[in-house]
Amino acid sequence: MNLRDFQAHDHFDAKQSIINESAPELWFVYDGECPICSYAAHTLRIRRDVGTLHLIDARTQADHPLVREVTQRGYALDQGMVLKFYSRFYHGADALHMMAMLGSPHGWFNRANRILFRNPTLAKICYPLMRATRNALLRFKNIPPIDNLLNHDQPLMRSVLGDAVWEQLPSILQAHYDVRPYSDDAVMMHGVLDVHVAPWLARLNRITKTLITQSGEAVPITVRLHGSPQNAHLYFDRTFHFPEGIEHFRSEMQHLGGDLWVEWMRFGFGWTFHLYFDGAQMQLVGRHYVVRVLGITLPFPMLGWLLGRATASETALSEHEFQMHTHTQHRIFGKVFGYHGSFRV
Repeated sequence: MNLRDFQAHDHFDAKQSIINESAPELWFVYDGECPICSYAAHTLRIRRDVGTLHLIDARTQADHPLVREVTQRGYALDQGMVLKFYSRFYHGADALHMMAMLGSPHGWFNRANRILFRNPTLAKICYPLMRATRNALLRFKNIPPIDNLLNHDQPLMRSVLGDAVWEQLPSILQAHYDVRPYSDDAVMMHGVLDVHVAPWLARLNRITKTLITQSGEAVPITVRLHGSPQNAHLYFDRTFHFPEGIEHFRSEMQHLGGDLWVEWMRFGFGWTFHLYFDGAQMQLVGRHYVVRVLGITLPFPMLGWLLGRATASETALSEHEFQMHTHTQHRIFGKVFGYHGSFRV
């Protein structure tokens, strides 16, 4: 059974269609704290010949067997609702597309859902906007994400990378990221770095206070990596001890799903990157620059035109020390920003 089977038939006949079981059931897992998700779940109607629709609020029914199965299958409920029909699971845009195929034509919401999500291509275009609106509403209401894929009793990075990859990490890198989600765990690191900031960027940073403003060699640095009881983000408090004075650089790392992360800095500016372990190094490969406006993340290509592409890597040197290398390279301006050196945890 697949979506093409449903798309081929506008009307299901109980005797002739692929639905050959009596009274099949649909299970719809949604975020009850999200006004859009909750309204959609309670307003959507399915045709009588399809079966019975069951609604599961993933927040109030977190221990429901189906919610646990959704988590075991790797579906992030913060990225979209989940529909189970027979033994198949549909997530996000695919879930609403399936509901549009099975939905009743009665009611304005159901008709609108059929128009927007009946076409799979249109569904994939419309759904990101709906998801961004959902995330903005939850942030406005100060409601934390569900984070159903995270194990709160183990480091966030372990949940993201998976147990198999985590076990491959050198012990020093495990110690580096030993911070659990929704906790006040903290890791202290001390290092010495060679720092480069292009003169024009240094002048800009003196105004914005977004990054550091000085270059130097063998600069002592202290980094406090910590979590927060309110979310599953990683917070970096960096203190650079330049001869001319101390400078601070703070940022916040947020997991977006898969190997994709975003690092937020002052004024809502950030960069998205792929983070993965290649067997020897932890790699952070820049993707896009973004800006956060009223809780909504928007692309900001102008930063890319100014700064170029950012990359970073972390390499174990011993059981107690690792090397950090990060730089931003512009095709025309050359190296714009970066530092290189080692840390002890």
